[in-house]
Amino acid sequence: MAAGGTGGHVIPALAVARELRERGREVIFWGTRAGVEARMAPAEGFPIEWIEIGGLKNLGVARQMQSLLQLGRATWRLRRAIKRWRPAAVFSMGGYVAGPSVIAAILSNVPVVAMEPNAVPGLTNRAVGRWIVRALTAFEETARYFPGRAERTGVPVRAEFFAIAPKPPSDVFHVLVTGGSQGSRTLNRAARDSWPLFRREGLPVRMTLQCGRNDSAEDLSSFLKNAGMEGDVMEFIDGMPAAFAAADLIFCRSGAGCCAELAAAGKPAVLVPFPFAADQHQLRNAEAMERAGAARVVRDSEMTGRKLFEMVASFAADQGGLRRMGEAARSLGMPGAAKRAADALEEAAR
Repeated sequence: MAAGGTGGHVIPALAVARELRERGREVIFWGTRAGVEARMAPAEGFPIEWIEIGGLKNLGVARQMQSLLQLGRATWRLRRAIKRWRPAAVFSMGGYVAGPSVIAAILSNVPVVAMEPNAVPGLTNRAVGRWIVRALTAFEETARYFPGRAERTGVPVRAEFFAIAPKPPSDVFHVLVTGGSQGSRTLNRAARDSWPLFRREGLPVRMTLQCGRNDSAEDLSSFLKNAGMEGDVMEFIDGMPAAFAAADLIFCRSGAGCCAELAAAGKPAVLVPFPFAADQHQLRNAEAMERAGAARVVRDSEMTGRKLFEMVASFAADQGGLRRMGEAARSLGMPGAAKRAADALEEAAR
């Protein structure tokens, strides 16, 4: 399993790894000690082959040269690991960890199955696309980057998200704002600045804010209370499926994992793409969701407290439009992605 760096790469790979293990397969992760895989994979009982590698995008020349040297060393190390482990197939989630992993596999004649969760493939998957045996995508439009090898499977998502039922209207409109595990200062600031507006206009809104580590949950909670607003602020939400189920509308970033969860849950959303994502992949994901009628897109620079307030007020007054967005989102959900990925790996191995 070549997956590392962020949860968006590692969590889907872990879902596939668990499925393979249930089928009696031995699974090994390749990753770095600095990425979340260093904590998450061992916690699930999977061994890791350690490599040192950095990214190439949006870096200075010196850092790019260092990463290229690391790429060569990591590829050599993984070719030796392939001889030792003799893997039947390699699963790539893209990202910088996948670079040397996929190169080593191709040079060693080991079949590669890649999952591309974004609407536009990242650097690694674009570079090796012609040599992989199967590309598993989340968006239909991504198939054009892998002619003859693409299959739309969706991204592995916890079953709890698919079990969320459509939420009927209620007297209080519930809003969930989350910038992911790291949080988003843009969304945190917009939420905070919106609270006095909701209070002044007397709109019956309850807001849940996952602020991440970027801002103090304690300070934001005090501001929420002083504004006379109903809601909760927390650094991290452990039960995110329950938070989704309670929400009438969600404001969030548009990473591949978040988009997949919105689709599985059938939740209408306002997507605020992270403006510095590599290849603007969050913007492309958000645009694909908006074209499907499942979300609205607001640029990071335009997301203010006033904007958030106006959008919530508009959606709260248009329950029919909100319902149609939720239905459009649910039409994009694809259960069974981990099982299909495991099938593809076994097919490639044979």
